[in-house]
Amino acid sequence: MSANYNIIISGGGTGGHIYPALAIANELKSRYPNARFLFVGAYNRMEMEKVPQAGYNIEGLWISGIQRKLSLKNVAFPLKLISSLLRARRIINNFKPHVAIGTGGFASGPLLQVATMKGIPTLIQEQNSYPGITNKILGKKVNCICVAYDGLERFFPKGKIVKTGNPVRKDLLSISGKSITGKDFFKLKHNNYTLLVLGGSLGARRINQLIESQLPLFASQKVQLIWQCGKLYYEQYKQYHDGINIQVMPFIDRMDMAYAAADVIISRAGASSVSELCIVGKPVIFIPSPNVAEDHQTKNALAVSEKQAAILIKEQDLDQQFSDRFTQLLSSSSLREQLSTNIKALAMPNATSDIVKQVEKLLKAS
Repeated sequence: MSANYNIIISGGGTGGHIYPALAIANELKSRYPNARFLFVGAYNRMEMEKVPQAGYNIEGLWISGIQRKLSLKNVAFPLKLISSLLRARRIINNFKPHVAIGTGGFASGPLLQVATMKGIPTLIQEQNSYPGITNKILGKKVNCICVAYDGLERFFPKGKIVKTGNPVRKDLLSISGKSITGKDFFKLKHNNYTLLVLGGSLGARRINQLIESQLPLFASQKVQLIWQCGKLYYEQYKQYHDGINIQVMPFIDRMDMAYAAADVIISRAGASSVSELCIVGKPVIFIPSPNVAEDHQTKNALAVSEKQAAILIKEQDLDQQFSDRFTQLLSSSSLREQLSTNIKALAMPNATSDIVKQVEKLLKAS
């Protein structure tokens, strides 16, 4: 089998699209060191910074999403789409890929559309339980669709679907039994419950407001906090950092240590976060963002909570439900054990490898 493949990958807009794209690229690179890689992203989005940091070349398209409410921004969308399709065609003609991979985000639409028109083998990786409009359209045309949830034959041709799970960071696969190591890393007490709060790299305003309002409850329960408030909110909440019972930080670099230290986790329900938390196997309270396309975070969280594998509390219900449900979770070892056991059962730790196996099938057939 030739190792001199040209592999083009598009995914971006959020870490939830970029990280899987990089994980797939890294696995392919480990198997085919002589392969050439090119990423395609959207101008002014985070992939234009993150992908070069990871050591890969990237080209940008002038593309953005359609606003779901009346907006002047939509006036430029047809022009951006035509521009991006033309540029994607030039990129593909110059790079001559043997396979094209899309992990979601604005740029993956034009790129995969052109690739399918040219007969290039194509694969998309859908992270969510409810796909976005781009992948729904592409699903009719691509060769393979790797998914993380059951039931997506509602949206995609059944014969193209392969359930692989979502790629997760390799360092999360080996945190079992490292609770003391994690607590030592953050200089926390060994015998106190540790709550890890995750609102994403930018932060979640409603989750931060909740944590601030519940600090007296946490103190009364002797709960210590690792609180990732996000870089947008750090100036507002850093006043609560005492370095002992409450550690407030804009971003956590060592997520493996944070997960290892945690006894209970509060998190948004983005697809990558859900997949990581299944691997981690700790009791989770999901507070999905209601402000994302198709409300897919709520659907992601429901796919887990309906299997008694996590607690789901909607933002609108936090004031009425949070303190009672958190206290119940903390006081019931059997509930914590049930949630932990059930969420671990949903984990798919070989996702990256399984996706790359599907890419290899396309390369062999090309």
